Amino acid sequence: MTVDARAAARRPIHWAVGGALVVATALVPSAESAAAEQTSEVALHYACPFPSGPEELDVVVSAVLPTSVRTGEEIRPSQVSVEVNLEPTALARFGELDAATLSAVARLTVRNTVGDRSADASWQDLTAPPVALPGPDGGGLALTATGDVPTVSFGSPGRATLAPAELALSLSSLTEAGEPTTPPGLDVTCEPAPGQEPELAAITVRGDSDPTAPAPQPGESDPAPDPTPTRPAEDLPPSARAKIDALTDERLEALDGEDPGSCPIEIPPEWVMTTAETYAAGYANAAKLDGAAALGPAFMKVVLNKRYINDSCASTVDVSSEVNFDYQGRRQLPPTKATFLSYGFMPTTATMTLEQVGPPAAIHTHTVTNTPTYPEETTVTAQLVMRLSDVEVNGVPLDVGPDCRTERSFEQVLRGYGQSYPPAGYLVAYGGSLTGYAHIPPFEGCGVGEDLDPIFTAAISSPGKKADNYTKMTQAPLCVATNPEGPDCPPKVPDPER
Repeated sequence: MTVDARAAARRPIHWAVGGALVVATALVPSAESAAAEQTSEVALHYACPFPSGPEELDVVVSAVLPTSVRTGEEIRPSQVSVEVNLEPTALARFGELDAATLSAVARLTVRNTVGDRSADASWQDLTAPPVALPGPDGGGLALTATGDVPTVSFGSPGRATLAPAELALSLSSLTEAGEPTTPPGLDVTCEPAPGQEPELAAITVRGDSDPTAPAPQPGESDPAPDPTPTRPAEDLPPSARAKIDALTDERLEALDGEDPGSCPIEIPPEWVMTTAETYAAGYANAAKLDGAAALGPAFMKVVLNKRYINDSCASTVDVSSEVNFDYQGRRQLPPTKATFLSYGFMPTTATMTLEQVGPPAAIHTHTVTNTPTYPEETTVTAQLVMRLSDVEVNGVPLDVGPDCRTERSFEQVLRGYGQSYPPAGYLVAYGGSLTGYAHIPPFEGCGVGEDLDPIFTAAISSPGKKADNYTKMTQAPLCVATNPEGPDCPPKVPDPER
């Protein structure tokens, strides 16, 4: 279908109230890189607002990364380390609390860039073990946080870089007796001091057609794929509407001057970004166990409209949002107990916990605006780790230990389809059903005194067939912060559908 750009531009803008975290450096699992590795390290100064006043901390970030990859090939940073050096003035608060040790959980934002496209990844849950606090005249303290971080891949060739950005620290202090102090700790969010070169590593990304060819220079690479989209929204502030109307007028004038590049307009996030809350609940099949486990109700914190692109020439809208699960302050779904017939005859009961790792879950929604119904397709992607506990086999407890989990995170992808006029099917703002599949990796850390990993791997982990582990989740309507008195606030718990 041919769309007249000027006529399309004069259609009302289709506002979205939900969407996906759109990343130019898409997180796409694929074959592991066999390229040479590099140990990368960067030393940075961070400005941090401590209760005692502003502090500048020396921070060293290091990781092992490949020197080159193909487009779409998975990069898995390993041996990740964030060393934070705390000066005596920053530690003064803990001395007043009679603290004996200090530990930390760090969350580092890393900016992934290729060409002129960038996207932020969150290296979360990096843990620094307790370290003895120095005496009054003992000087400073170094905390080294380590852990697993999400994979990343780049969709276009060129010179890709990884650069540390915001650093959030959750400091926890214990007394000599091992009890939490009062208060038990301190949360600090730090920014890199200006005037630094924060690049951690540079990676050559080669095109798929010739992985041995020289990498293109910056500016010569193909543009990264454009984002993916979302649905209509209410309750935009009048100031935002006025600003966006002005942008639309500018676009119309450019189109009258036959400037096709003016079609897509990107709305600044500070005009439209807001937060929301909701619940989701459903069921996940365990194909090998011939049963289903209940999921949720999972409480979700949503940041809406982080990126918003309206392209009237293409008759599409793209909106980006992000979401984190929240259960008692942790990024996970509520633990759920399920009973299955292991190997077809052995009743097995276990508590299953799905923990969210890596970046916030992404919702990619594509809306087509050149039909009266405004159809849309939504893809929700989350990185999860499965933990097992309280296992009983035929009524007999089986001690799996405290860290029985999948050996790596896995990707849960759910999709929904709907239309805006009249509202039907799945819409991010109004909720509905999402379905999809997941492949469960092998297990590790299972068993006390004996290795039970092979048993759970054989009983649960999937060999990679699409139909192995089917999931269906039902999302309730969003309770949006801009409309706290609306009918969907406070957020409701949905009835899960099988």
